[in-house]
Amino acid sequence: MTQSREDVFRQLAERVIDTVQPAEQFTLTLAGEISQFTRFNQAQVRQTGTVSDGNLRLALICDRRTSTYSLPFTGQLAADWQSLHGAMLDLRAELPQLPADPYIVHPSGNAQSREVDQGSLLAGDAIAPTLLPPVADLTFNGFYAGGLVFRAYADSAGQFHWFETPSFALDYSLLDDRGQAVKGTVAGRSWDQVGYLQKITASKQQLTLLSKPVRAIPRGQYRTYFSPTAVADLMGMFSRGGVGEADLQQGSSALGLLERGEMPLSPKFSLQENFERGGVPRFNSLGEVAPVQLPIIQSGQLVNSLVSARSAKEYGKPSNGAELREGLRAPEVSPGQLALADILPKLDTGLYLSNLHYLNWSDRPRGRVTGMTRYACFWVEAGEIVAPIENLRFDDSLYRYLGETLIELTNVQEFIPKVGTYDQRSLGGIWTPGLLVEDFRYTL
Repeated sequence: MTQSREDVFRQLAERVIDTVQPAEQFTLTLAGEISQFTRFNQAQVRQTGTVSDGNLRLALICDRRTSTYSLPFTGQLAADWQSLHGAMLDLRAELPQLPADPYIVHPSGNAQSREVDQGSLLAGDAIAPTLLPPVADLTFNGFYAGGLVFRAYADSAGQFHWFETPSFALDYSLLDDRGQAVKGTVAGRSWDQVGYLQKITASKQQLTLLSKPVRAIPRGQYRTYFSPTAVADLMGMFSRGGVGEADLQQGSSALGLLERGEMPLSPKFSLQENFERGGVPRFNSLGEVAPVQLPIIQSGQLVNSLVSARSAKEYGKPSNGAELREGLRAPEVSPGQLALADILPKLDTGLYLSNLHYLNWSDRPRGRVTGMTRYACFWVEAGEIVAPIENLRFDDSLYRYLGETLIELTNVQEFIPKVGTYDQRSLGGIWTPGLLVEDFRYTL
């Protein structure tokens, strides 16, 4: 009888426990997937196939030193144990040559968890017949990835966690004859044909608007609406020198002014980690289990940072289960009061931004972000979309667009998934509303 991946991983961990020497500790993690990938070009299948992949990562710890080894996971106990045992011998030989780590984190506790989510995905032979008919007359390019994703953790202290979930993401573009593009994503654990058709209909409407003459907008300050996709890009910056305790302690965080009470954010803005909606494991690479919900910014005030076990040891703060990089894993921005039907009337005259790219900090201690507009961005007059725009560069501070110039957030959130497939398929995303601000700064 074929053993499950979970059983094989558990038995591998038990064998490592039996093999480590008295002074040694270890952590063992697993990341894997069984995914269907289908690439589309001009509303036709260009490439399709299935990937079954897994990666084990063993960390051996001894005398305040850690060495790690990554190796494939086949799901065959004998073969995987042979590779894993060889990795242990290599790590044991390497450890004495490494420098001691004053802030090393040792496995501790006895936490156990098991989360196996349910869903309903498209069968491989149903993907093209389902996705292509609604876009048959369009230049539709995209990438569908769907299937089972699993993550696991075990260590010498006896902790064990298993997480698996079905998930899919469709990342697509519709193009017109001039090369103008509308970009969209659809994601979840269960395929929703009605939701897909609604998304395609909205994209077609934007594509029609792109047929109008493009307007060059002079640099300046304009009332701006950011779609949930654009807000997701802005929120992604919080994981790059924003919400992490180490960055705050080292004075490099974009939220340092907020923490010190020198610059406020709007009481309309709240951000939290919410693993009830995240579709990602609560346990991290050290086996710690994060709270189901953790408020970070509440009504404009910083109430928590993300504290990893390493930062907890270095700075004397209690860990809240953050990853070592202290980035957001299951973020959610709270909705506001702006109805979807009122977005354009409330915007009145200004810019409607569907997508952003090339984001970076231009002055991180002051919270200034720079980037470019991208797909399906429009000039609006008197509450009506009148023209697509040439790409603009912006440079503004989060203390303005999430603070003094924030007008309102929409009363409906949208799930914006992570769609990366480099090395392995990404999990999770962000739940966020749209955002309307006054006098957003465009520099080029």
